[in-house]
Amino acid sequence: MRYTVPSRVDWVDIAKGICIILVVLMHSTLGVEKAVGADGWLHGLVAFARPFRIPAFFLIAGLFLARRIDQPWRAYADSKVLHFAYFYVLWLVIQCLVKCGLEAERWDLVPLHMLEGLVQPYGTLWFIYMLPVFFVATRLLRDVPAPVVLVGAAMLQIAPIETGWLPVDEFADRFVFFYAGHALAPFIFRFAETVRSDHRPAAAALLVWAVINGIAVWAGVAGLPGVALALGAAGAAAVVAASVLLVPTIAAVPLRYCGAHSIVIYLAFVLPMAATRIALVTTGLVPDVGTMSLIVTVVAVTGPLMLERIVRGTRLDLLFVRPAWARLGDRRTLVAAE
Repeated sequence: MRYTVPSRVDWVDIAKGICIILVVLMHSTLGVEKAVGADGWLHGLVAFARPFRIPAFFLIAGLFLARRIDQPWRAYADSKVLHFAYFYVLWLVIQCLVKCGLEAERWDLVPLHMLEGLVQPYGTLWFIYMLPVFFVATRLLRDVPAPVVLVGAAMLQIAPIETGWLPVDEFADRFVFFYAGHALAPFIFRFAETVRSDHRPAAAALLVWAVINGIAVWAGVAGLPGVALALGAAGAAAVVAASVLLVPTIAAVPLRYCGAHSIVIYLAFVLPMAATRIALVTTGLVPDVGTMSLIVTVVAVTGPLMLERIVRGTRLDLLFVRPAWARLGDRRTLVAAE
């Protein structure tokens, strides 16, 4: 695939912001509902976003790959494999220490959890685990005609593959969206420009999509083979369109900031999320389940952003900035949002 993509696009960070907030919302809401044994008013929104939340995230992740895919393997491995591996291992250690510390100080379980996490992605970190896999797979397939890869990836997504080993299952289920972001990037950017030039048809199409997506979720068919693929693709397109429409609005400011720091939020949201949920459930200060879920979500999103700002420029910035010693070749540091 040979084409030129822009270095920065205004709606892309907004789309990433939408996706990361929906991911945090899902984990926060389901965690609260499980803890209290009841559903809240955010449950419907979480269910509505399920068909497209992760497909859109992976599609956006593949959009700019054309700028790096022809790099020498050493440079490619540094930016697309080691980069994410560093943050995965670092936050795997942090999460294992916290989890084992809360479990009656079972520090002896830390090595076991870490070894398991190298084979079976650990908790919410699975997205960071799978990105290098997708980057390598796409690089290896770069000389295969894109339509062939897309059809094959779509067939994998439709096939009932459930091995229990998350890397295999998630590859089969998600690779088609990541590869589509890469292979169809020129069409996606043109689609975004079409939406920008004429808002009315896009807004109407979004309304129709929302109704269809909602009906599919309500009817319990959103996860069926073929239907999940169609809803994932349509939902990813809807996120692109919605992001373009949001560019001139005030909502674009926080969404763009969250999107530009999406990996920061993704790496660290679990800890403030869990702490806030435990505090609210234990104290009973907020009796409404939906409101409690919303508070947990807000803290889980803003907490990592505050932490990143606090540690910026200090020795602890290695939490979000890959240090020189963790880089191949060139000794410069790399920011997490690379």
